[in-house]
Amino acid sequence: MPFGRAKREDDLEISEEIRSDENIADEDPKSQSQKKSHKIKIPKHIKMKNPMKHRKNAKPEDAATSETVLVLDLDANDSTTDFFSSPEEESQKQTIKNKISERMKIPDFMKRQKNPKSPETPSVDLDFNGNLEQNRLVKAQQLLVEAEERLFGSNEVARAEEEEDKLQTDYENFLVRLRIVINDSFNEDNQETLRSALTSILQEEAQDRRWAEVAVDERPIWRPTKCRQIHDVLLQTIVEERMKTGDEQENKVDQFSTSLKREVCRMGKQVQKDLLRVVRNLRERYPPDFDICRTYAQLYHQTFSTRLQELARASVDFEDCLYILSWIVDYYPKDVLKHKELEEHINNSSLGPLLPEEDLKRLEEQYFSYKENEIRKWLSNAFEKEMKKWSDGIEPEIMDGYYSSNLAVDVLPLVDAAVREVSSILGNESKAWSLLCQLDSSLLSYKTNLEELVKRKQEHIPKTLSANLINIYLFRDYIQKPEHNLSEDTRTACLSTLADLKNICHKYFLSRIHTELKPLYRKLWTQVWFAGHCEVVEELMKALEENMDQFKELKPACREELLAELHIEVMAEYVRRMMKRKLKLKDKEQQEAAAEFIWHDSCNIGSLFAKVGSKEEWLDQIFSKLAEILRLQDPGSLQIEIATLARDYPDIRPPKNRRIST
Repeated sequence: MPFGRAKREDDLEISEEIRSDENIADEDPKSQSQKKSHKIKIPKHIKMKNPMKHRKNAKPEDAATSETVLVLDLDANDSTTDFFSSPEEESQKQTIKNKISERMKIPDFMKRQKNPKSPETPSVDLDFNGNLEQNRLVKAQQLLVEAEERLFGSNEVARAEEEEDKLQTDYENFLVRLRIVINDSFNEDNQETLRSALTSILQEEAQDRRWAEVAVDERPIWRPTKCRQIHDVLLQTIVEERMKTGDEQENKVDQFSTSLKREVCRMGKQVQKDLLRVVRNLRERYPPDFDICRTYAQLYHQTFSTRLQELARASVDFEDCLYILSWIVDYYPKDVLKHKELEEHINNSSLGPLLPEEDLKRLEEQYFSYKENEIRKWLSNAFEKEMKKWSDGIEPEIMDGYYSSNLAVDVLPLVDAAVREVSSILGNESKAWSLLCQLDSSLLSYKTNLEELVKRKQEHIPKTLSANLINIYLFRDYIQKPEHNLSEDTRTACLSTLADLKNICHKYFLSRIHTELKPLYRKLWTQVWFAGHCEVVEELMKALEENMDQFKELKPACREELLAELHIEVMAEYVRRMMKRKLKLKDKEQQEAAAEFIWHDSCNIGSLFAKVGSKEEWLDQIFSKLAEILRLQDPGSLQIEIATLARDYPDIRPPKNRRIST
């Protein structure tokens, strides 16, 4: 028997004796005495089996499960008594006792062996198997390299096949243990063992590089061991398993309505939870060479991405489509990767998109098409509901003292929320605002129905128009907001339609007033006006005040704009009557009187409109200039002043499409 093999078997025999001593250490003295007596009577035919003898290319799994087996014939008590009675056997017995005495310090080491958290702490020199059992992987690897150097570093042509086989088996056992430790990376009780395993991987990589310079046929059959590659492949397997088997209840996703939502949320939360463990625990265990935070981030990102692609390429409904997109553009980049503990350790830009461009584009188109149809339905239903009230003759409600309609109040928040959601999901603001094209289509239908309404002779029409003026103004204010990134075409189209809608309402109210004031307009700038100036103007102002009283039921913003338009039209009618020249001023004295009348009329009418809310003060300046023109005697100067007046105030002209008087 070779020396090394005999020594190993002696060690095994002694180790078994020590384990037997340890097992009875806690028992009562009587039992201990009996067992020790029993142990001393071990017969000569004790069999010791060492399965560490392996052939080349033996499977690592076999090596991992191998263990030393001690077979005792404990039923031969009577024979052992006789056996040990001879002087020769008494001598053997004493030899065994001496060996046990020499090794009695080992039990302390054996106790430390039971603590897997401190694999490198024992100070007693162990052989490879002892170090491997206690997860002292750095030392175990060093012993393997030393044996490898001795065996393959000599110039001997031939090597003992038995030694080479044993070393190969030891390497296989080492790799099996390495896999076990790495596979248990997330176990907090395994962290020190993991640190030892990682250091041994770096040592193995260095040894692989040294052997790479040697011819292939001169290397050990197990070189290169590729421990780093084994590590990386195992990490990928670990990540895939954890992403596949994460607990739904632990991740609090069981409340979601669809299985897709539950799975996506579970995976996303698993990514964050595990990356936090990597940053908090594993990062300190790993040498910088591994760049472990980036490695794990890429593995989790790729695993999450692969599963999302599978889900996205299946047929998904709108809710699931939206949920996937929400994770891609919102939850994953902002809530997971931007977590305060992860952000500094993970380079988000290096991870790439979660979905390929074509998959993302398909989901985005599905989502946008759905939102377009959704907004179209919202608007159509809301406008149809409003217009049905008109046809049914339903009087609008009074809110805060004003006739009101909820059309704009109901529609605009829905539209605005949809636009902002689309902008967030698609990351394309201009495309999101293109949804407002649907609003213009609805407004055109609204306009057609409003034109039909004012042609009817229904009692509630003024109230309906008052209520809908509020809608028109709310829609217009929304479209005009500069922060709303509508295209110019969409903005222009909507504002044009809204201007037409406002004009329909204003024309309805103002034409009725002008019709009532027509007899009073006819008196302006006639002999009746010149002779009884105060009476004519007072009568006109009284009629105006009575008609404007009906606008109290309009909201202030609507009333102000309507009264401003009436103010301009009344003054324009005043100037038009003046320009008809029905009044002949015979001398300078009459011209002076007429100029004075203009000034007074301007002040009185302006004060009346200012009192009800008009802010068109600029009209007073026109009348002041007209009064000055009346005082001029030189025809050339008169023409110049009139031309200047027309240039400065081009809006002073008869209203379009309206015949106020004949």
